[in-house]
Amino acid sequence: MRPGLSKSVGHIPLSYAKEDEPTLSDHFMVQLAQEYLKAMKIENTQFIVVKHGNTDHPHCHIVFNRVDNEGETISDKNDHYRNIEVCKQIKDKYNLTYGKGKEQTNIQKLKGAEKAKYEIYKIVSDSLKKSKNWNQFRDLLKQKGVEIQFKYKGQTDEVQGISFKKGTYSFKGSEVDRKFSFAKLNNQLQQSSIRQTINDANNPTLQGASLVGSVVDGLGTLSTSQAHGDDYEEEMFKDRIDYEEKRRQQKNKRKRRLGM
Repeated sequence: MRPGLSKSVGHIPLSYAKEDEPTLSDHFMVQLAQEYLKAMKIENTQFIVVKHGNTDHPHCHIVFNRVDNEGETISDKNDHYRNIEVCKQIKDKYNLTYGKGKEQTNIQKLKGAEKAKYEIYKIVSDSLKKSKNWNQFRDLLKQKGVEIQFKYKGQTDEVQGISFKKGTYSFKGSEVDRKFSFAKLNNQLQQSSIRQTINDANNPTLQGASLVGSVVDGLGTLSTSQAHGDDYEEEMFKDRIDYEEKRRQQKNKRKRRLGM
């Protein structure tokens, strides 16, 4: 059924604070999972709930069939926003503790893919804070053993998505964290580049050629063949990023003209 559906199985982890562990019996966790599924409108379909004990906080995994018992596809549109609201409702209803985020996770207690994902999250977060452009970001990740992989639209140079690979494990940016989608990363790195350019321009110690060089480098318009010799791979990488941003801006302009 639904052979054209690219993602037929849904997976949702439900994680709770360690402070709530005494009240989270197996029966109660199943009850919470069922309430969550109903609130998310994931109904009339096959699913399993698996309790996982590989971390220091209680959690379970819900795996469900995205093709329901009537043969209809269960939509995942706006899942992120619905998930936030539903989790808040359930926590408030049962007076559960609000979590402190991925930064508080004890990575050493994780294993396999889950450990790799949290390691990538920390490395990407740290590298992003120190990066002013895509090249810096990629180089910092590479130093920590994380590789960037882009997904392109068909045979074009238009970037549609990004993945991060560490060792044998690879995850889409949005799987590591919603803020690590290509569009959000690209926007943040552009803002960092602009801020750096403004800071350099306001620095009185940067004058003449030094100021011009800093501003040009900050805007990412200095070709790598000029700066570092005939490094064509670097140049192509930067060109792809510039091309994708221009395409994104053109699409936004068309949407505004159409009143979308």
